[in-house]
Amino acid sequence: MTSRSRLPFFIGVFLLIAAGIVLAVWRHLELGIPWLAGEQRPVWMIEARIDFDGNDEPVVASLHVPDQPPGFRILSEQAASPGYGFSILEKSGSRRAEWTKRLVTGPQTLYFKAQFIPDDTAQSPSPKREPKARRVFWEEPEATAVQEILAQAEERSSTPESMTRELIRLMQPDTRTQNTTLLVTDEDYLDLLVDMLNHSGIPARTADGLKLRDARRRQSLMPFLQIYDGDQWLTFDPETAAQGIPDNLLLWRQGSASLLDVVGGDNSEVSFSMLRQTVPALQLMTMELKTNGLGLISFYELPIEEQSMFRMLLLLPLGALIVAFMRIVIGIRTSGTFMPVLIAVAFVQTTLIPGLIAFLSVVSIGLVMRGYLSSLNLLLVSRISALIILVIFITAGLSIIGYQMGFNTGMTVTFFPMVIIAWTIERMSILWEEEGAREVIVQGAGSLFVAICAYLAMSAPLAGHLTFNFPELHLTILGLILLMGQYTGYKLSELVRFTPMKAYD
Repeated sequence: MTSRSRLPFFIGVFLLIAAGIVLAVWRHLELGIPWLAGEQRPVWMIEARIDFDGNDEPVVASLHVPDQPPGFRILSEQAASPGYGFSILEKSGSRRAEWTKRLVTGPQTLYFKAQFIPDDTAQSPSPKREPKARRVFWEEPEATAVQEILAQAEERSSTPESMTRELIRLMQPDTRTQNTTLLVTDEDYLDLLVDMLNHSGIPARTADGLKLRDARRRQSLMPFLQIYDGDQWLTFDPETAAQGIPDNLLLWRQGSASLLDVVGGDNSEVSFSMLRQTVPALQLMTMELKTNGLGLISFYELPIEEQSMFRMLLLLPLGALIVAFMRIVIGIRTSGTFMPVLIAVAFVQTTLIPGLIAFLSVVSIGLVMRGYLSSLNLLLVSRISALIILVIFITAGLSIIGYQMGFNTGMTVTFFPMVIIAWTIERMSILWEEEGAREVIVQGAGSLFVAICAYLAMSAPLAGHLTFNFPELHLTILGLILLMGQYTGYKLSELVRFTPMKAYD
């Protein structure tokens, strides 16, 4: 094969390896599947409590709930409100949880619970229509005061962000002038900032955020100011003029929609409790797959029994890679091409020591019985058929003896492939007759050594996690096996054999 004819092969192998890695990275980034099995993720459980007094009439209670808050993803939502009808509605661009009941009397308490996952990449959706600054009418002397303050802030700024920061600074108590004192009251300070920014041509609105602190109860929302810079809504602290969303702040409400509306009740109020939980990242991923509909590309949608089967099957390519490396590159001789993989699979099910004891016992007793069958001069088909039956009896007997002695060897026996073991015994017996006991020991020991190496790789928790959750990595394993298939150099064992020739030269 010329070097030119090998080029398409190497290109194909490169594409296989690259496709496996790229798809695995995509699955990690898009679906959130962790690279490590024991990885943990924080989850915030937020509970909104609504209290009000019923007026002996039908009640409609409506609470604004977040819709894709920046820095967080919503994992689950539920309401605890016995006797109430509940639904989540979209009203005028506002997402609201609504409770309804025909007749309500006396004190009432409603609960809304949601789980939020911190995610630095999560952003609020862009507005469908570009926000416009609304017109604000001012009467004298407030109109003159507003114009002078805005002119002063505009003189010190060049962008909507800097204009907002300067306006907030001018409205602070330590920098107030006669004009700001005329305008500002503690009750309407934030609404005044919103009106003044809209008057200056900058779309502005209020927002409410919840400071996340573990195991806190009866918490209130913190007010914030938001402006639209032409691309997105920017958040400001109305007291310090700090721009950006602080760490561990969940923006519960963004916009002019009211936080809580109760029709048919009085003295309504809402408070928040929060709890930080730590959840395994893999469990979190499976929960998200069920909610976002992406479970179709995951094994987790299969029944548990089939998942267990695939967990084992998807380990076989890794065992095949180990066997190919040991035979092609290292040069270890084994009894049968992929018998070590089957032995390794049995070891994975039974653990190493019990599996070794059972395998050696079955093969040893089988070789003795095969010697007796050889003396009967049977045909090959009859000899193999008889050997299979004898292997079944041997493994059954070992299981009974092991159980009586307190060892659970039944599982070990079940997972050893009977027909393959029968053929292995037949091959070893023929090899014994043709090559001698030494060759049988070499190939048998080589098979066990390769099987133990494959077992150590396949039983590693990381291997099981990656092969089941990133099945596309098997494309990379396939590419590596194809590359090894092109290797025609010396095996490492051959280098040891030919060392005396090098010394002679």
